[in-house]
Amino acid sequence: MKEKLVSYFGIDELGSSVQREVLAGFTTFISMAYILFVNPSVLGASGMDKGAVFTATALASALGCFLMGLFAKYPIATAPALGINAFFTYSVCIGMKIPWQTALAGVFVASVIFLIITIFKLRELIIDAIPSNLKYAISAGIGLFIAFIGLEDGGVIVADKSTIVSLGHFAGTTWLTVFGLVITAILLVRRVPGGIFIGMVATSILGIITGMIKLPTSFVSSAPSLKPTFLVALKHVGDINTMQLFVVVLTFLLVTFFDTAGTLVGLAQQAGFMKDNKMPRVGKALLSDSTAMLAGSLLGTSPVGAYVESSAGIAVGGRSGLTAVTTGFLFILGMFFSPLLSVVTTQVTAPALIIVGVLMAQSMKYIEWEKMEIAIPSFLILLGMPLTYSISDGLALGIIAYPITMIAAKKGKEVHPIMYLLFFVFLIFLWILNV
Repeated sequence: MKEKLVSYFGIDELGSSVQREVLAGFTTFISMAYILFVNPSVLGASGMDKGAVFTATALASALGCFLMGLFAKYPIATAPALGINAFFTYSVCIGMKIPWQTALAGVFVASVIFLIITIFKLRELIIDAIPSNLKYAISAGIGLFIAFIGLEDGGVIVADKSTIVSLGHFAGTTWLTVFGLVITAILLVRRVPGGIFIGMVATSILGIITGMIKLPTSFVSSAPSLKPTFLVALKHVGDINTMQLFVVVLTFLLVTFFDTAGTLVGLAQQAGFMKDNKMPRVGKALLSDSTAMLAGSLLGTSPVGAYVESSAGIAVGGRSGLTAVTTGFLFILGMFFSPLLSVVTTQVTAPALIIVGVLMAQSMKYIEWEKMEIAIPSFLILLGMPLTYSISDGLALGIIAYPITMIAAKKGKEVHPIMYLLFFVFLIFLWILNV
């Protein structure tokens, strides 16, 4: 069995091992398991059944992971994307007063379009057209973004009306984040294998010992019924019949498109997969996540996409599809062992996200900072992602700036035609978001 796994996933060629890949998959799952609880909470505010959303989230995430691992053979996990689920609930359902059933039908329609443009390789063409400098900026920008999330989750930084953000109060569970960060940093400096994962385990144990993390009262629970949301999207496709709803579908499509594209490029850079500014098997990776998005809409959840937390598994050494497959199996198990997931709090995963941010930020050294026409759009991507709290928004700022700075440098002919097209697409994209 082990030999078959090594052969199928090409683990030896990647310089990895089955044990390391499984550990990486576990690390990725621990880093993103929160989505099993956050997604039902967010979508539940729209009126959706939280239990059904929990099960749909687990199944859609698992399916995406299996496809990404077995078909595309990448160590990249998928799940319903944060941000777009909030747009689904608070902007579409609550703000526009659109029933969740209709909004879910909008996700289904967007996912069908998503799948079509993937099959015709339009997404692949766009990703290949992005210059290498901007790809490095995307990778580093995602690193800064997830480090910012980690600092916020751990309570190290907090919202402040006067200064937007400020240093948090070092009390209670924030000390768990500090402890985990120190331990993980020491392990990585000492080059201890699996340092990030060991750091999370140590932080969980400390939380339990000190009483900051409560042990669950039970260990096993049955998965909630999927009936309230299953195939509801399909039954309400006919409701997509107004300009307002067409705009909603377009927004679902654009945000998911660029969030996923940015994430895939960033993770591929981190893992060292990029060759001649291209991502091998990118078509299969894109087909995997678009298929998961389509399945997710039918099961009953907001758009599914590649997850930046996959960087935690990659940092541990995950390089093959076995990492994603392991994460997928854990999502299935997570449906029945949900009480155990409560031990892995945001303070436990926060240090891992911060450290992974450090690792991904190393891509900045490859950007040609001496060329202002490159430096300005790259910097806008780097700073835009964490400050707008959105991968797609940060990407938009940089891609809009890129043709302008290149033309100013009299290098307009060096800009790929698709980049000019993206310039106008992102202008429309930002206009739609503001409207």
